[in-house]
Amino acid sequence: MIHPSSDRPQTGTVFTFSELVGTPFQGMVNALCWKREPDGDFKEIADKLQLKENITEVSVEDLCALQLSESGCTARETILNDIRLLTDFGASPSLNLLRCYERDEELGFISTDVYSYHVDRSTVGTDTFLCTYHGDASDILPNDQALQKILVPEIREKLRKLHNGPEAEFETFLKEYYFDLHYEPMPDAQPVNLGTGHLWRLAVDHPEQQVLPCIHRAPVENEGEYRLLLIC
Repeated sequence: MIHPSSDRPQTGTVFTFSELVGTPFQGMVNALCWKREPDGDFKEIADKLQLKENITEVSVEDLCALQLSESGCTARETILNDIRLLTDFGASPSLNLLRCYERDEELGFISTDVYSYHVDRSTVGTDTFLCTYHGDASDILPNDQALQKILVPEIREKLRKLHNGPEAEFETFLKEYYFDLHYEPMPDAQPVNLGTGHLWRLAVDHPEQQVLPCIHRAPVENEGEYRLLLIC
């Protein structure tokens, strides 16, 4: 059962993993939160993991090899349990230690990186799951508080010039390069921060989806701080 938030009508709260994966999105709700406050020291895990690249995927073996305090071990068990639950559900969770994502600033007038508000798209019925254990968390944006970037006249005109092809192929061009997935917040938009420790399920744009896809973005990381994130 979804417990919708009166001030955040696009989000709902559940209290078990089975509710998280088994509750269909409905109405305006396109983001479900398994609300929880897990015990343990997740910062210790982030500090002891080895960052090899800006985004380092952490294997279960790497996680289990860490020498941790009792509080760190408690945090590790939460992560391992989340990985088990999602894997048994049929998902492919990835635990990432992040310094930063790659920026897309080549065009200047439009960005298609994860720091831009965007939706995820899939050709099959699926959802996005994510949990930030340590560091800043992502934001989501109500769909009625966002405007698709390709509908902004100035941006659309520049994209037409970039396309420089037949008008009949313009919409295909926008999808091929993922321009249509990105959004601008309206002036009075009120983003919702996903917080740490909670496991979220976000609606994805796909043919079987019954609700609007969830608009979200990654936070800009603070210098010298890492994020520990589970995503699939």
